[in-house]
Amino acid sequence: MTLTLTVTDEVRALAPGFTHLAVEAHGLVNGPSNEASSALLDAAARRLAERLDGRAPHEDPHIAAWREAYTAFGSKPSRTRNSAEALAKRALTEAGLPRINLLVDLYNAISVAHLVPVGGEDLDRVKGAMRLVRATGDELFATAAAGEDAMEHPDAGEVVWCDEEGVTCRRWNWRQGVRTRLTEESVNAVFLLESMAPMTLGELEAAGAELAESLEKLSPGARITVHPPAPRRA
Repeated sequence: MTLTLTVTDEVRALAPGFTHLAVEAHGLVNGPSNEASSALLDAAARRLAERLDGRAPHEDPHIAAWREAYTAFGSKPSRTRNSAEALAKRALTEAGLPRINLLVDLYNAISVAHLVPVGGEDLDRVKGAMRLVRATGDELFATAAAGEDAMEHPDAGEVVWCDEEGVTCRRWNWRQGVRTRLTEESVNAVFLLESMAPMTLGELEAAGAELAESLEKLSPGARITVHPPAPRRA
């Protein structure tokens, strides 16, 4: 399928400083977390600590901008944190970052090291084009509750990623759905790196390039395409 990503005018009006970069990959090799992926996560946590230099993640200007965007669509950013802030907080604890699988560990490491939200979707499970929209509240979101599959609806006005079947990620990048998440069987994926001003396009592109390089090391035969970010709204 041809990868199509669309951001609606409603979302652009809500956050003019928003843009995203997509890394598309086919022929990946995934598997359980191992020493190499664990080392990437540990190194990312050290890079984060150096960047913050004693500050809390929400004091970083990029995370502060994400908090403003969450507030703009009615979400409480201290309760439903964007994915980069949530991971950063975990990285700074004694428990450290979770180990999920090779691909998720890899993109989580990029997220923490660059303090940028990153998500990964299984392209074989995505139905049609992906769109970043403000929800009506009628959309379906496949999730899990108490270990069981469950369906819920986003709040009206909430910013969500969706495809033709339903919501793939709630509250912009807060919670990913189970339907399209990357599993150990995933071989084709799209990774979304999302940024707000004051993060520069160059900084976003550097994070995307590091992700692409890591994917090539993990899966030498994979076909990887970096789709550059769209210019921000003036």
